[in-house]
Amino acid sequence: MPLMILVADDDLGTRLSISDYLELSGYSVMTADNGQEALAMVEEYQPDLIVTDIVMPRMNGYELVRRVRQKPVFRLIPVILLTARTKTQERILGYQSGCDLYLPKPFELEELAAAIRNLLERSQIIQSEYRYYQENLATSTAIKTVDGHNSLSTQIQEPQMLSGLTTREQEVLELLTHGLSNVEMGHQLHLSPRTVEKYVSSLLRKTETNNRAELVRFAIKHGLVE
Repeated sequence: MPLMILVADDDLGTRLSISDYLELSGYSVMTADNGQEALAMVEEYQPDLIVTDIVMPRMNGYELVRRVRQKPVFRLIPVILLTARTKTQERILGYQSGCDLYLPKPFELEELAAAIRNLLERSQIIQSEYRYYQENLATSTAIKTVDGHNSLSTQIQEPQMLSGLTTREQEVLELLTHGLSNVEMGHQLHLSPRTVEKYVSSLLRKTETNNRAELVRFAIKHGLVE
């Protein structure tokens, strides 16, 4: 599924030129002509990145960014501010409001697209690292709870795999059985190779296997992959 970008600008020509270019680049794009409409779209659709002008009716870009950053669920969404205002103090105000990049007008669409790619790659890595931490924290807590309940009973030596795999671990395992490298798996799952390796290590630990070949054989034998 293509990544979604919200473009907010009260100038129709600017909205169309940016949205057309980004759609040709493979993104899904939605547009708004004022800050209030843009904020409503953020809350409903949760885009992967926001490109917004500063001077807009009903709510300016500064206020839009501040409102987005007030909600924890939106704090990791990258935001690019577009504006003809180039004074230092105005750029400082933009960064203080919470934007990730301040791009003065006029700008080249190619430069904007490069900035978007960079911010999205960083955002995907940060979010995947956060999900990995959350998933492993939940798994660790569940294991400790089970161990606590069984502390007075006879312990059965079974692979930690039986405590269950996370959705992301199942995805990595499925791709691993197809012989994909960390880089190839990361590209398909929007993860960094380093994060993929963490999931592989977690799978090795849960299945009590020593290497990827053993892990694949174990997964096939126990029906963990289709």
